[in-house]
Amino acid sequence: MHSSPRSAPHLALRSPALEAHRTRRALRSPLQFSRLSFPLTWQWPGTTSDCAGFVPAMNNRPLILITSGAQVSGAEFADVSISLSNAYPRAVVAAGGVPVVAACLPEARYAAEAVVRCDGVLLTGGEDIQPELHSPDAPEKLRATVRVVEPERDVFELQCLREVFRHRKPLFAICRGHQLLNVAFGGTLIVDLPTQRPDGLQHRRMDRKDEPVHDIALVRGSRLARLLRAARVGVNSTHHQAVDRVAGLFAVAARSADGVVEALELAPEHAGALPWLLSVQFHPERLAPRHPRFRALFRDFVRACAK
Repeated sequence: MHSSPRSAPHLALRSPALEAHRTRRALRSPLQFSRLSFPLTWQWPGTTSDCAGFVPAMNNRPLILITSGAQVSGAEFADVSISLSNAYPRAVVAAGGVPVVAACLPEARYAAEAVVRCDGVLLTGGEDIQPELHSPDAPEKLRATVRVVEPERDVFELQCLREVFRHRKPLFAICRGHQLLNVAFGGTLIVDLPTQRPDGLQHRRMDRKDEPVHDIALVRGSRLARLLRAARVGVNSTHHQAVDRVAGLFAVAARSADGVVEALELAPEHAGALPWLLSVQFHPERLAPRHPRFRALFRDFVRACAK
């Protein structure tokens, strides 16, 4: 796993229910609990082939911190609850990792410890980033297009990014995560594509979120091109904002036909900043079940987290 400037505390996944189960089993049988194996398999929805095979013991698989959003009216108490598509943790499990879903709490110490204890970080999609972080002078017409913002999530994920680069953890950023990564290092965003790029492609296709709706051109030699083994691929598209000015730390790895930045990687002169980084505007976790080439992105990410 990855080392850090500080001695990282060992992560012990302890559960009263699990401890009770171990105790009960010890009373019933002389066999050691650690010798048990659980024949869990994962199959991508809509497919017939098993992609991950036998799931080994949890402590042999890298822990992937997955950021989440907030749901205003949760199922249990109708209060603020964690909101996250299961497509993200499913993709991580299928690639051989163990998903650890993080609540967006603004305390810096929590974010720091969460990153240190995990082997890699996955920044996920969600609502818009507050415009004060990337377009403070945007006119009211553009501000009116901004969808629900989550300031606590912005703060938490920015703190996570600081720790990711401090401790050199592998990072996979998707959709909103892709945009936030660029903003965190001084880049800017197109606040609303329909308003600012009216002649461009229709990028918010929520009606077809699980299938390709437009092509992107991949930069030759980029990590994305190597993993997808293609120069051009079709992707899904569910966003109305996009990367505008690219932060100096990054290089463009893919664009759509109308010029929208669809992927970022570390610029060659900054390649040593992290052991692994990929940032994409589209949603590979939703494409992977029926479009196998996108599974390679998660497999390579999890593999990097296991080193």
